[in-house]
Amino acid sequence: MLKIGDFSKLSRISIRMLRHYDEIGLLMPKNIDTFTAYRYYAEDQLPMAARIVALKDMGFSLSTITEILKSYENPQALAEYLAVKQSEVQAEAEETKRRLLLLDTAIKRLRKDETAMNYNVTVKTFPERYVASVRKVIPTYDQEGTLWSILMTETASLGMQLADNCNSLAMFHDDGYKETDVDVEVQMTVKGRYKNTENVVFKTEPAVQIASATYKGSYDQLTAVNQAVASWVQDNGYEFDGMMFCIYHVSPAQTQNPNDYVTEVCYSVKKK
Repeated sequence: MLKIGDFSKLSRISIRMLRHYDEIGLLMPKNIDTFTAYRYYAEDQLPMAARIVALKDMGFSLSTITEILKSYENPQALAEYLAVKQSEVQAEAEETKRRLLLLDTAIKRLRKDETAMNYNVTVKTFPERYVASVRKVIPTYDQEGTLWSILMTETASLGMQLADNCNSLAMFHDDGYKETDVDVEVQMTVKGRYKNTENVVFKTEPAVQIASATYKGSYDQLTAVNQAVASWVQDNGYEFDGMMFCIYHVSPAQTQNPNDYVTEVCYSVKKK
């Protein structure tokens, strides 16, 4: 028989943890002296201790280790436990890799430009939505308001209901920036079903993965925000996969103070 200190040295498990394993029924001593309360372990418990250490090193929790040890002599059952843990560790590794890349690119951007973190970029899925849409070629971007006027005028008699958490957005269909004759579409998410009008089309838009940055203030910041999102996309292993659009969380329809506007600049993206 081995005293707890000797068993601790041989098993590479601390005395404190051996006592804890005893309390939870994971690895109990073969004998406890009734007078001194000393714990004694048998040499044939060392393989079990080694299994516990190996499973802990693989990342299993003590509760899971308890379950695994019940079927440890069954290679197939053990392989299934290990395969599940392998998938979890691989997913964690990918997440860690992603976070390291985010940190690395953020540090590099800050070293180049101290204002780089003024606009924080995130990747998310913009969900499928049913929208009222108006799309036209207009003279310049600052005349986007004419599209909104058409949308609101032509739907005024429809009793149109806005969707919960309604999004109002403008999509820019041209491949790049244009000085004139720009292809712009405005959309408003609605619920229910409606017939198209002369210029308003009702349709379901698919979900799309986007990189976006939300900022507060006037539209004068749009160029800077566009640059921030574009740089983030390039630095973090994504590529553009569709058009750019803006979601107007707080727009001139809600306030006349440009400092109170809240705009989300979005780019459709995919992983390289």
